[in-house]
Amino acid sequence: VNTLKSDRETAEAALTHAGIICEPTPFSPLGLRMHKKPALQNMPIFKEGQVEVQDEGSQLLAQVLGAKRGEMVADFCAGAGGKTLALGAWMRNTGRLYAFDVSEKRLAKLKPRLARSGLSNVHPVLIAHENDAKIKRLAGKLDRVLVDAPCSGLGTLRRNPDMKWRQHEKDIEELNAKQQAILASAARLVKPGGRLVYATCSLLDEENQTVVKAFLSAHPEFSLRPMSEILSEQKLSLSMGDFLQLLPHRQQTDGFFAAALERQR
Repeated sequence: VNTLKSDRETAEAALTHAGIICEPTPFSPLGLRMHKKPALQNMPIFKEGQVEVQDEGSQLLAQVLGAKRGEMVADFCAGAGGKTLALGAWMRNTGRLYAFDVSEKRLAKLKPRLARSGLSNVHPVLIAHENDAKIKRLAGKLDRVLVDAPCSGLGTLRRNPDMKWRQHEKDIEELNAKQQAILASAARLVKPGGRLVYATCSLLDEENQTVVKAFLSAHPEFSLRPMSEILSEQKLSLSMGDFLQLLPHRQQTDGFFAAALERQR
C-alpha cells in the first residue's frame, strides 16, 4: 500500500468491495496478500497509485534500510523501481532518492509507476557501470544505500521453477565477482554513520554471506549491524540473527538475504 495515497485498512476495504479476497501480510506493515491473481492493473485502486505489486520480502528490504524524512538515499540497482517506490514512501516524499541502474529499459518501466505513485523525490539515473562518474560525484554524501544485487534469483524458484536448470557453477562465480564490485562501489556513497544494505533474492552462501565477509575484510571502516537489532528497531516481528534470511516455506515470501553494514568513519 502506498502510504502517500492510502492506508492498509482503506485499501483492504476497497479490494474486498471489488470482490478480491485479501488479508494483511504478517510481517510487512504495509502489505496485503491476495489469494488469487486478479487483473489488478485494470482497477482504479491500482491506476490511482494506491497500491503496487511487490513481494512481502521486497517490502521488508525497503524497511530494513531505515530511510527517514529528508535523507539522501540511493537504490543502487533499482531495476523497474519497486523498492525505490517503497523507499520514497518511507521517506514521506522528502529528501532525495536516487534510482541508479545500467538498463535504460528497466528504468523506463519505473516512469509510469512513479507517475502513479505521486512521488516527486525520486531521481532516476542511468549509469554505464558501477564506477560511473555520476556515482563518484556523490561519494560520502548519502545516508542510506540499498544494493539489491544482480544474482542467480534462486530465491524465486517457487515462481520460476525452471530457473534451476539454467544455473551453472561458472555463472555463480561470475556473479560473485560482479556482486563484490557493485557492493564496493556503492559503499563509497555512504557517509560516516550511514547504512549500506546488501541484499539478494538468492539462497546461496556464495552470493550472500561470502560476499559480505569479503567486503568487511576489505573495508574496515564498515561493520555488520545485527539484523535482529534493526528488526526490533523497525518493530518487525521476525526472529533473525546477524542476517535477514527469508524462506518461502517459512515466511511465504520469496527467498531473500540481507545484511546491514554501517560506516563508522
